[in-house]
Amino acid sequence: MDRAAYERLRAAHLSAVHAALDDHVERLAWSADRLRRHRDQALRSLLGYARERSPFYAERLRGLDLDALTAADLSSVPILTKAEAQADWDAIVTTPDLNRVGAERILREQAWFSYTSGDQQVFSSGGSSGVRGVYVWDWQFFITTACLAWRIQARDERRQGPVPNARLAVLTAGLPPHASTPLFDVPTAPGMQTVVIEAGAPFDEVLAAVERHAPTHLVGYASVIGRLARAALAGDLHIRPVRVSTNSEPLRPADRDAIVDAWHAPLHDLWGSTEIGVQAVGCAQGSGLHVCEDEVILESVHGRTLATCLSNRTFPFIRYDLGDEITMTSEPCACGMASARVADITGRRDDDFVYGPQVVPASAFRHILGTDSRIVEYQVVQTEDGADILVVAHAGVEDLSPAVANAMQRFGVTSPAVRIRAVEKLERSAGSGKLRRFVPLRTPQSAI
Repeated sequence: MDRAAYERLRAAHLSAVHAALDDHVERLAWSADRLRRHRDQALRSLLGYARERSPFYAERLRGLDLDALTAADLSSVPILTKAEAQADWDAIVTTPDLNRVGAERILREQAWFSYTSGDQQVFSSGGSSGVRGVYVWDWQFFITTACLAWRIQARDERRQGPVPNARLAVLTAGLPPHASTPLFDVPTAPGMQTVVIEAGAPFDEVLAAVERHAPTHLVGYASVIGRLARAALAGDLHIRPVRVSTNSEPLRPADRDAIVDAWHAPLHDLWGSTEIGVQAVGCAQGSGLHVCEDEVILESVHGRTLATCLSNRTFPFIRYDLGDEITMTSEPCACGMASARVADITGRRDDDFVYGPQVVPASAFRHILGTDSRIVEYQVVQTEDGADILVVAHAGVEDLSPAVANAMQRFGVTSPAVRIRAVEKLERSAGSGKLRRFVPLRTPQSAI
């Protein structure tokens, strides 16, 4: 699909998002009981569809009585791991004319984002786990996910009235195969103009682009927006956003404080994944993030967070192990919404690498290592002068060293030494089985 054809189809897709947004805004006022009823009905529908259309789930869901099943009964379904989802891709997908080989070909040939002949979109991501994944979003799943990402902000702005000359700056990867660009490049008000700015570009370029476009709304990686806020406090950036939304990385206290101090604007943090879409969003009135309970079921099982996505019929994720650790809170929120809240997401806190006054976030490595089709899994270990990277790969990837070094230079590290070494497997904790994905210099090597 060429760029012009993509843009025409995307325009129709965005119109569908805007048409669905009213319904999703109304759901924010639902009671806890109505949320539960909707969730359980949607769950029964999903399981029935998956059992009929997916060979993988036909076996996994065999014998379940779906007529009376609720979220409380999900414990009878086995947990789905990331490795399992990727290994059994062709058996899980419910569309007969889509398979892993075809999805990889789309990713390989993609000069820009595109749609399949069945109106699906294909993305790839390494995420915080470091295991490369290939994902497919169907037409309705994108609509739902975009509504979940933007409905709280849309509701609040409808209450406050339109923002004159609204302009949205989207600070994301900016290029395929990351889902963040099409998901967040969504105007939420009539007449809103949007611009995508590559977050990984040299910071001076990012700063100049944001200054030039003078956005009224900012959305993007938490670390980048935090750095922009500090530039504003130092007098190097002159914008006045009326709303800020962060995603893709942990919103660290230092970044949150800088954003609030710089612009005194409502701040919405988002917790999501390429697999599930959007799991929870902050309301800008209380602490924590509101779980999207009408479209996502979260379970905490022995320290593992399992998610069931209710809206993706093409590639169902049922009791999927996200790898994040969450803490729920039962305290009522000042905003009045009945949905449960996530108080903390400890599993997302990858350690930044600090080189003197310079900070390189984990995303600088993920965007290169996590989307290369040759890499199965990776671990990045900080060194005094750069980083040592261990990879499990299908082929040699030493050619990625210059790209990683360039990414580090963009964050101010001068002449970083990047060494990539292939290994047969990565050592994991004997107790938990977990892998420390990013190992900062201060961490003793015996802890790896």
